[in-house]
Amino acid sequence: MNNRREQKHVIAMVGLPARGKSYTAQKLARYLSWLGYATRVFNLGERRRATLGGSQPAAFFDPANPEGTAARQALADAAVRELTLWMHGGGQVAILDATNSTRERRAWIRRHCDEGGFELHFVELIHDDPAVIEENIRATKLNSPDYLGVDPEEAARDFRARLAYYSGNHETVGDDEGSFVKLIGMGRQVVLNRIDGYVPARIVFFLTNLQISTRPIWLTRHGESLYNLENRIGGNPPLSPRGEEYGARLAAHVRDHFQPGDGLEVWTSTLERSLKTGWFVDPDVQPWRNLDEIDAGVCDGMTYAEIKERMPDEYEARARDKLRYRYPMGESYQDVIQRLDRVIIELERHRNPVLVVGHQAVLRALYAYFADQPPERCPHISIPLHTVIKLTPGAYGCAEERVPLL
Repeated sequence: MNNRREQKHVIAMVGLPARGKSYTAQKLARYLSWLGYATRVFNLGERRRATLGGSQPAAFFDPANPEGTAARQALADAAVRELTLWMHGGGQVAILDATNSTRERRAWIRRHCDEGGFELHFVELIHDDPAVIEENIRATKLNSPDYLGVDPEEAARDFRARLAYYSGNHETVGDDEGSFVKLIGMGRQVVLNRIDGYVPARIVFFLTNLQISTRPIWLTRHGESLYNLENRIGGNPPLSPRGEEYGARLAAHVRDHFQPGDGLEVWTSTLERSLKTGWFVDPDVQPWRNLDEIDAGVCDGMTYAEIKERMPDEYEARARDKLRYRYPMGESYQDVIQRLDRVIIELERHRNPVLVVGHQAVLRALYAYFADQPPERCPHISIPLHTVIKLTPGAYGCAEERVPLL
């Protein structure tokens, strides 16, 4: 584990505008950060807007425009310098989010990576469906700071002209350019070249399951259990009467928001309190052992007051570092994150809305992923009982709504 984390990786996005590069880069960065890798996106479009303003006309992107070409190269130089400094300062994975659409530009990136001792991987997005491209233009590009206050039709014309300049100069990544992943036709076809190692393999697995979708994901803890009444951790206790009341209210809340044909799936853990809460919503729940609560080991069934009295060293160790602390013969939050990896992949590949009925530690870890919270923050996220958290993932963040039901 330590050896594979010592290697530093640069992921250079490749592709024409309006292909979903920034969405993919942001989602990939969120995933790798959640797994514990120091990851950062270096976006050339954001750098251009911060340096030159957001109102550059399409002609700025014309390869025959010497002033625009020089300005764009200067921006790339600055981004790669910053990327290099960040990587040498402790970064592990850097994502260079730009078109990088010529062999010359990619060779330039490779020279910098070779000098810095970084492994370089290209991620190229290829799709030519006019309807998808037009939808991307309307949904994201026209709402970007580049076209703030500009008439939508005029903005669309300008962006199409910009796209034409890039299209005339674009070269797909060749087999001789090293490690790459090509996602063709919204990921319906995947081409791999020289993919080797743990991190590249995780990247490929994530990207091949990623769907561009805005369907909601609902998170909620099970209803109050008999252990909750006694402040005990772990175990497999049944719901209290109040917990059953929450299950009924949760079911009513779901009926208010979803019709039978909407395809909502209800995922639970294999523990009774989670299964029973989910059963109120849909008797055909999907239980996941991966969603079981953190294993408290020898502390299972104890209160924290009892742990402090009987095992003071363990109590203090947990207080010092909740993320890495592992219960004797049990789990840590880091362990929980690792076993939730499969759940995250399944959530990303799903097109239907999902309701996850889980437990505090597990939902903290899932929430941290979607809300782009660092691992150190994960054990301290508030996930109260009897509250539904609705998350709607997007390209640059995740909309959140919390609704207490009891």
